[in-house]
Amino acid sequence: MLRPLKAFRERFLDVLASIYIYNEHRGYTSLDRVLEAVRARCPDEAGFIAAVEKHRADERKHYVMFRRWFERQGRMPLAVDRTCGHIDHFIERVFGCPIEELDTAEIVANPARFEQLCRVIMLTEQRGVTQVDVLLRNRHVKSDAILSRIFRIVEKDEPDHWQPYARWLLKNGRAKARWREVWADWCIHKSLMLVKLPSLFLRRSTPRMAAWPDEIAPAA
Repeated sequence: MLRPLKAFRERFLDVLASIYIYNEHRGYTSLDRVLEAVRARCPDEAGFIAAVEKHRADERKHYVMFRRWFERQGRMPLAVDRTCGHIDHFIERVFGCPIEELDTAEIVANPARFEQLCRVIMLTEQRGVTQVDVLLRNRHVKSDAILSRIFRIVEKDEPDHWQPYARWLLKNGRAKARWREVWADWCIHKSLMLVKLPSLFLRRSTPRMAAWPDEIAPAA
C-alpha cells in the first residue's frame, strides 16, 4: 500500500512544482511589460512603480526557489506550456491576444485598458493567495520540508503582489472588478484544476524540459 502512495505523492509534487515554475517564470517575464506600462502611465507615482518592481523581483525569486528544488531532485521540470498558465488564459480572455502581443502603447494611452490590466493582475494574485493557502494544508506538500518552506515564502510575499494594484485602483475609483473579469478568473481556475492539471498528472508521455526557461529566454 505504501509504494503506490509514494508514487502518487512524487508524481503530484512533480506536476505541482512544474506548473509553479512555469507560472513564476511567466509571471516575472510578463511583468516587464507591465512595468513598462506603469512607468509610462504613472511616471510620478514612485511608490506604485517600486511595488511593481518588487512584484517582479519576488516572482523571479520564487522561480529560482522552484528551480533549486528540481535541481536537488536531480531532474528537470515537466515541459508545461501556456495551457497550464492562469495569467496566459486570463490575458487572452480579457484582451483577446497572448501576453506577447499586448500593445503596451495602447494600454498606456487608454485609461480603461490600463485599469483592466491592473484588475487582471490583482485577481490573478488574489487567486494565488487562496491556492497557496490550500497547498500549505495539503499532506503531500507538508511531507516535503523544502517545498513547504518555498510555499510559506510565497505565502508571505503574496499580499505585496495584489495590494499595490488594489490600492491604485481604489485611489482612482476603479477598485471593483467587473463581473466578467471575476467570472473569467473563476472559469479559468476551474478548468485548470478539473481538466488541465489532472490530464497532466495522468499523461505519462509528457517530456521534461531540455533547458531551464531562464536560459532559453534570459531576463535581467
